[in-house]
Amino acid sequence: MDRRAFLRSLAVGPFLVGLSPKGRVQARPPLRAERGGKSVVAQARDPSVWRDGQLVEGKVGELLDRAVAAAFGYRDPAEVWKQLVARGDRVGIKVNCLSGRRMSTNLPLVWAIIERLRGAGISANDIVVWDRLDADLEKAGYPVRRRGQGPRFCGNDSVGYYEGLFAVGEIGSLVSNVAVRDCDVLINVPVLKDHGIVGVTLALKNYFGAIHNPNKYHARCGDPYIADVNLIPALRQKTRLIICDALEAQCEGGPPFMPQWAWRYSALLVATDPVALDYVGWQIIETRRKEVGLPTLREAGREPTYILTAADAQHRLGVADMAKIEVVEG
Repeated sequence: MDRRAFLRSLAVGPFLVGLSPKGRVQARPPLRAERGGKSVVAQARDPSVWRDGQLVEGKVGELLDRAVAAAFGYRDPAEVWKQLVARGDRVGIKVNCLSGRRMSTNLPLVWAIIERLRGAGISANDIVVWDRLDADLEKAGYPVRRRGQGPRFCGNDSVGYYEGLFAVGEIGSLVSNVAVRDCDVLINVPVLKDHGIVGVTLALKNYFGAIHNPNKYHARCGDPYIADVNLIPALRQKTRLIICDALEAQCEGGPPFMPQWAWRYSALLVATDPVALDYVGWQIIETRRKEVGLPTLREAGREPTYILTAADAQHRLGVADMAKIEVVEG
């Protein structure tokens, strides 16, 4: 038995658990941001979301509402949230806090998401904000709260990994208990930024923070490993919404915060197709690189081809073709 067949054989048990961690069955198909056969990526921008170098919390909420409504073609974003989640759902919000306060998922955005989940009937006690490590959350300014009333904030090092190995394609990894065991719905909230090894880190790459061994999978610009991770059933099937924090973005030197390469894009991107969102985000970063005189990511030797792989016939995670993507302004 070769390595891939061996890993595939190990996947059977966890796959079943990932599909239905507590025997819950979805009552309706998930709401999709699609229009006319195209994946929709909504973008809402407003420079006034910044005032005196700080985010204006009310403006962040307004941007979120505009982007969510535009993505799904609803007038009232509250109705979208009621379609995305149902009372009794346990919801995990996957943030990206690796880079500290200036280049992580902004906490005011997370509170705005929590507020809208609660408005849709989700109990605060059924919400968990999570990332790799408690320390990552703390350095980004998040509270770490593993128990008690209200939303929990915790790292994989606190909640642990599901005991079975998930093996898909070229990867074999343990996956956070938040994704496999503790939540029915996931909301992926990455940051728009450059990555010094794999090109960019957006929605697909953010789920490297859900596995125990991402350090093994950065070779070849993360291709096909990042696409493979996103095939893990617990991640693929539970993710209902992607909200990309592009309030402050970075076009070079990531993932650490590099002020000389950061800029205030003042936007949120919303989609349900992670490949479409990553493809659009990649083009935004390429445009910025050109504006500031940097080579393209291909010329820099780190073109994020894993995004294209995620769209291929073996993965089918979404579309990486602007002819099949509709970008709408919120």
